Amino acid sequence: MLRHPAAAPLTVLAAGAAGAAYLYGTDPHQPGHWLPQCPFRFVTGLLCPACGGTRMVYDLMHGHFTQAWLDNRVLLLASPFALALLARWMWAGLHGRTWHPRLGARGSTVVLGIAVTWTVVRNMIG
Repeated sequence: MLRHPAAAPLTVLAAGAAGAAYLYGTDPHQPGHWLPQCPFRFVTGLLCPACGGTRMVYDLMHGHFTQAWLDNRVLLLASPFALALLARWMWAGLHGRTWHPRLGARGSTVVLGIAVTWTVVRNMIG
């Protein structure tokens, strides 16, 4: 059962749903909750490329689209692509096939470049 190609994507989906259920009732904008801090921000005091992601998801789930945009613009724009990858992985797994997405050197350079640029920009303006 655990070797079935759908096991991994279903586990990721279940973990994401459990996390979203907890997050729905926990406002990360307020102190006193049990949500992890960004280790990069904790150590450096700077915002990482994903900082604000938890607040962004919370705001999206509550229909606060403008606030989600302000929490993390790049992550918000990347979210549909991540969901599409999860859907593709799930589709392959449910049809008994394994799927291993490949990101070549050019794609890796683009993703890294966007992450570094976004980190510099948001720390300069924020």
